[in-house]
Amino acid sequence: MKSVSMSGSLRENVGKKDAKAQRAQGLIPCVIYGGEKQYQFVVPENQFRNIIYTPEVKYAELTLGDKTFTAIIQATQFHPITDRLLHVDFLEVVEGKPITIELPLLITGTSPGVLRGGKMVKKARKIKVKGELANIPENITIDISNMEINDNFKVGDIKVDNLTIMDNPNKILVSVLVTRNVEATTEEAAAEE
Repeated sequence: MKSVSMSGSLRENVGKKDAKAQRAQGLIPCVIYGGEKQYQFVVPENQFRNIIYTPEVKYAELTLGDKTFTAIIQATQFHPITDRLLHVDFLEVVEGKPITIELPLLITGTSPGVLRGGKMVKKARKIKVKGELANIPENITIDISNMEINDNFKVGDIKVDNLTIMDNPNKILVSVLVTRNVEATTEEAAAEE
């Protein structure tokens, strides 16, 4: 997993009025928790470009004054109309303590079922895992090279070392479905026989 360097400054006043004034200056109110102490701070809005608005999962090397924290984004809050970022919650990563995070799914390979006219359907984009930061990859790869028509790839089919998968093992992630073309071809073959 890649890191993004970010720097912020601690908030002196905490409240709605203060937060609104800081947003007007292009600063996003944030909080970091999970370590020994909780901190309220602000970060310039443009620093979130490489950590929130990207398909990759990244963690932050967050500098507040003379302290540096390793943290992951736990929650974000956006304005319901303008879709502007309003608030970010960071979770401090403590060495030896596992974290829970959602990783994107990456599909590789070519399905024989799709080559024969089946339709691949991706039913999930992310999967929740738990583990230490050092063991967390950038994504979970699913190889569909062996999937025929009517095959499903479930959460329980994923094998990843040093991680616990938090989603239901029976949850379907990828399916190769029958299409009308495949059904018509099968019926024609049966009629010829």
